Amino acid sequence: QVQLVESGGGLVQAGGSLRLSCAASGSTFSINLWGWYRQAPGKQREPVAHITSGGSANYSVRGRFTISRDNAKNTVYLQMNSLKPEDTAVYYCHVATSWGRYYWGQGTQVTVSS
Repeated sequence: QVQLVESGGGLVQAGGSLRLSCAASGSTFSINLWGWYRQAPGKQREPVAHITSGGSANYSVRGRFTISRDNAKNTVYLQMNSLKPEDTAVYYCHVATSWGRYYWGQGTQVTVSS
């Protein structure tokens, strides 16, 4: 089992920045993929960024967001810059394990005002 706890969401003005954190506990040695998704009101959950255990990153939101990991802290981060009102959503941490299991965090609200 893997437990995920997100933090760092909040209210920010357009053009501002936020850094989300997701701390993992439990069987963290089994995690081979870390990621962030988001879900805006009335929309489907969509991927934002992923990073492998080897450090290879992939982005669906390019240029403004950066995903990174701290292996010692079992934590993944999402640095979000130049935020836009359309970035408003609940952001979820997601991990995949070598056992083929998937885990989600509880979500953290990001609200960008215009």
